[in-house]
Amino acid sequence: MRRREFIKITAGTIATASLASLSAVAASGKAITVDALQLDLYRRVRRYAKTPFGDIAYIDVGSVRRVALLLHGFPLNSFQWRDVIDRVCMYRRCIAPDFLAMGYTRTNDGQDVGPESQVAMLVSLLDTLAISSVDIIASDSGGAIAQLFVVKHPERVRTLLLTNCDSEIESPPNALLPVIELAKQGKYADQWLAPWLANKALARSKDGIGGLCYSDPTKPTDEAIEMYFAPLLASSDRKALVERYVIALERNPLSGIEQDLKRSTVAARIVWGMADTIFSAASAEYLDRTFGKSRGIRRVESGKLFWPEEYPAIISEEALELWNVSLLCPDSQCEESPGLAT
Repeated sequence: MRRREFIKITAGTIATASLASLSAVAASGKAITVDALQLDLYRRVRRYAKTPFGDIAYIDVGSVRRVALLLHGFPLNSFQWRDVIDRVCMYRRCIAPDFLAMGYTRTNDGQDVGPESQVAMLVSLLDTLAISSVDIIASDSGGAIAQLFVVKHPERVRTLLLTNCDSEIESPPNALLPVIELAKQGKYADQWLAPWLANKALARSKDGIGGLCYSDPTKPTDEAIEMYFAPLLASSDRKALVERYVIALERNPLSGIEQDLKRSTVAARIVWGMADTIFSAASAEYLDRTFGKSRGIRRVESGKLFWPEEYPAIISEEALELWNVSLLCPDSQCEESPGLAT
């Protein structure tokens, strides 16, 4: 993998996992790519936390004292953050969960999977891991959940880095409305996700997730598409759970939180892909003027919705500046002043 094999993973030594990953991929006869290695590695190091909401799948990388909580978009999972984690795990212990109904999380039968339940799940996960406060990085619907988390549990958030995501004035975005209608009919998983998983070239076409959500439609690799969609299509129950996740986004979960965001003392930075056709630039402007301690907007001109997966160096650069991290002092003995960067 790039530069280092995730440095440290608390489940065991990365060296052993990396060699095992390399051997497994080589034996399969597939071309050995960065994502092929990471796919196998993620499968090996994924953990599960038992909570009242279900067994929450998560990645836990790094051993420094302070923690970054990385919240993925829809219909992705923690794999979205693989290259960001690779860059910042020397400076933060990185916790990247899969949301209820998403990825490899085993959601309890009948569990609500709406945004407020996702917030409650995150609190339970952090409590299980004995983590009191975090720096949040969030994308897409994960950004809506992050804003709710800040409002409901401000004492647990040091900083917030948001990429293209919902805002109170754009939740759900208009582009999601046809998806919600399909989900109500129980057809979204079969009509959108299943064809993309079966035909990865279709997934990367102008009408697939690649063309719709990535500035370079070739960026969702075969391995990423497999990681994202295979668990969601594993059974009829999983498909139904995905539909429930989508339907839960119909009612604006951010309605009425503007004043809370204005009163927030959490330092927030917005980094926005300006070529996004899902969320408009108006949401970036809204978030910037609404957060009480906004650190402004960085505009990524070519970026679409899932640009963080394409340009992880931008995320890591912005995160380290927001955290006010000294690159020469990454360990837990360093005293930082998160959120004071301008």
